[in-house]
Amino acid sequence: MMTMQKLVLTGLIAGVGLSACSMGPRFRDRDDLVVTPSACAAKRFDVYFNEDQDRLTTSALEAIGLTATQLQGCRIQSVKVLGLASATGAAAENMDLSQRRAVAVAEALTAAGWPAPAFDIEAAGDAGATTTAGVQEPLRRRTEVLVEAAPL
Repeated sequence: MMTMQKLVLTGLIAGVGLSACSMGPRFRDRDDLVVTPSACAAKRFDVYFNEDQDRLTTSALEAIGLTATQLQGCRIQSVKVLGLASATGAAAENMDLSQRRAVAVAEALTAAGWPAPAFDIEAAGDAGATTTAGVQEPLRRRTEVLVEAAPL
């Protein structure tokens, strides 16, 4: 008998619990819950260069163009462009190369329609370059671009 009472009591509790769930707020439409992230947000991308070069490659121009297209209709608040160079060669030459790389990227972004006053152009030479273990030089021959953007 005790087992039968437990079953009845369990059934009553389950029934009350399920009916309480159905009394709660109705489910909302999925579109009300899922929000598409704004394209006008912070972005970071790297522009790679050939060794000892400050000329933009086809891939670099594509990366710049893609980011410019993604941020159309956004207010560009700031753009930090940091030029880097490999660890080979004299420090002064690496610093000069880094500066020229940063300027080349900033000029390409300006040509894509970005506001020139928003740019902060820096060079780190080989001092600020980071690498992944076993992969040295290509990661150093780049310009880092950090963009802060907001909706208009």
